[in-house]
Amino acid sequence: MTSSPTLAGATTARNAVALVFGLNGFCFATLASRVPDLRESLDLTNGALGALLLSVAVGSMIGMPASGHLIERFGAGAVVRLGALVDLVGLVVAGAMATAGSALGASVGLLAYGFGTGVWDVAMNVDGAAVERELGRSIMPRFHAGWSLGTFTGAGVGAVAAGLGVPLAVHYAVVPAVAVIVAVVASRRLLPADEEHEVDDATASRSAWLEPRTLAIGLMVLAFTLAEGAANDWLALSLIDGYDARHWVGVLGFALFVASMTLGRLGGPIVLDRFGRAPSMLASALAATTGVLIVVWTGVAALAVVGIVLWGLGSALGFPVGMSAAGDDPARAARRVSVVSTIGYGAFLAGPPLLGFVGDQVGTLRSLLVIAIAMIPAAVLVSSVRKPRVAPA
Repeated sequence: MTSSPTLAGATTARNAVALVFGLNGFCFATLASRVPDLRESLDLTNGALGALLLSVAVGSMIGMPASGHLIERFGAGAVVRLGALVDLVGLVVAGAMATAGSALGASVGLLAYGFGTGVWDVAMNVDGAAVERELGRSIMPRFHAGWSLGTFTGAGVGAVAAGLGVPLAVHYAVVPAVAVIVAVVASRRLLPADEEHEVDDATASRSAWLEPRTLAIGLMVLAFTLAEGAANDWLALSLIDGYDARHWVGVLGFALFVASMTLGRLGGPIVLDRFGRAPSMLASALAATTGVLIVVWTGVAALAVVGIVLWGLGSALGFPVGMSAAGDDPARAARRVSVVSTIGYGAFLAGPPLLGFVGDQVGTLRSLLVIAIAMIPAAVLVSSVRKPRVAPA
């Protein structure tokens, strides 16, 4: 059995994980920033575009459950490299096929991209949890803040590329290629999967999908992911429809949410180390609920700003804390993180149509009350993220 990584090694791995998170977000923003050009190239309606983009979610939902076994066999670094390379191939195919006018070909590329980003996501979270254990303090939320910063950077590059008229196929090939090369190099600095852990045969053969604690963590993450994803999809529209705001005001409201969530992730480790996971997540659920209720019920723009900030801060820690909790036991971390990730990402599949259906019944703004309702079971399940007690030797 090899010895644990030194503090210097863990610090190097920490920096590599942070970079890998940022590059994953950068690649996502590369795709998202040119979606209008994707629609134009294929001459799609909004409904058809939504169906096309569903390929990404389907690919991720295929990749995430498989990633646990891949990580256990090959290590997190190797799976990050696999995911990054598949990401690149998917984007190249999507860009080329869209330019050629083939929606089917573009959907195949986006499916591959979804698979790649799914396994990459789980692998970087598994290694992030390992770094957190080695350092002995909370740091996962800051990795996820790095992902957000990567999306900001990627979106900025995408805006410039679109403004300069860079062809979609060129953008989808050249820009992610640079990011993937850096990710491949950085992944070699991740913590090695060379430490053996003694696991009895019954535990090794049991599926993580049958573990009550893992499922409870996944359901809690699902609720918080719904809160985050609903803002991505519906916040700007809710402000436009519910507050009669101009389009740019709606976009500004969404930007405020993202900034608040990023701030919550940067400061989250301080809160987690001071108060613990469960109390912090209970406060997060309360903040998200309060924020949504303020946005929906007050009808006052100034108060809506306060509500958006609370909503963003409350949504910040759900996913990263879930990843940390799933990775508490290094012997089962890969499988558990893959399960929790898969359940959590289910919100990106179910959330948009659910809120869309509710919005048709009660209006776009009031459909956000679904988030407040989802926070009730989330608050009940926060105890699942407590660190398991280690039995005395």
